[in-house]
Amino acid sequence: MDLQLSGKNALVTGASQGIGRATAIALAAEGVQTAIAARRGELLNNLADEIESAGHLRPIVIAHDIMSEDGPESLGKKALEALGTIDILINSAGGSRKVELYADADTWNEGMNMNFNTQRRLSHTLLPQMIDRKWGRIITISGKNEPEKHPGKLNVAMSAKAAIHAWSKGLSNEVSQYGVTVNCLGPGKIMSEQIRQNYDEGRRRQYAEEEIPAGYLGEPEDMAVLATFLSSPLARYITGALIPVDGGFRRYAF
Repeated sequence: MDLQLSGKNALVTGASQGIGRATAIALAAEGVQTAIAARRGELLNNLADEIESAGHLRPIVIAHDIMSEDGPESLGKKALEALGTIDILINSAGGSRKVELYADADTWNEGMNMNFNTQRRLSHTLLPQMIDRKWGRIITISGKNEPEKHPGKLNVAMSAKAAIHAWSKGLSNEVSQYGVTVNCLGPGKIMSEQIRQNYDEGRRRQYAEEEIPAGYLGEPEDMAVLATFLSSPLARYITGALIPVDGGFRRYAF
């Protein structure tokens, strides 16, 4: 299938590892000129070498801390300066950690900034030029926001991801008329640097067999293929959606 992506420009955040890295590779393979961003410049340069060695356009490397005070806005400007236009934004930078319900304001603000405010601010930086050209894709790698534990413990990221889902849905209603789609992808248990460090192979296998209907943990590439399709002109009628990629892990119907 020709995804009709050749000639498009994309900015991928969180591209030094995991889902962001896999998505940058997948987009480049479809002829997309990418700008790849993360804090670890060495890993970004390694990724750029890999993509170029595979015969694809070498990405623009932007070593950047998106969590700095003007991080989202300055990153968007750097990407526009480098590529001229950005057709596709992949928001893949984020994180998750559990805190007490009554954690201090700084802890809550950090979690909201990491998983909502930075994505929102970067999207708004790039959105005007998408609207002007009447074409664009904003895809955020988010997660689930359904409470599962006693409220004495709360995942700050869960609240932030609920916010990004609601914001994305609202934004999609506003910008669809300009040919801009806005979607979120909810990863299930995807193999990552953190999972490999914290859980040995036996424990991962046991967990997958007991908790995941598909019987195995996903790989970043399982996310990347859907992100790449949603980035394409073929996905023009998919917007305002939160799509889980989890091997059936979630147990709710809707």
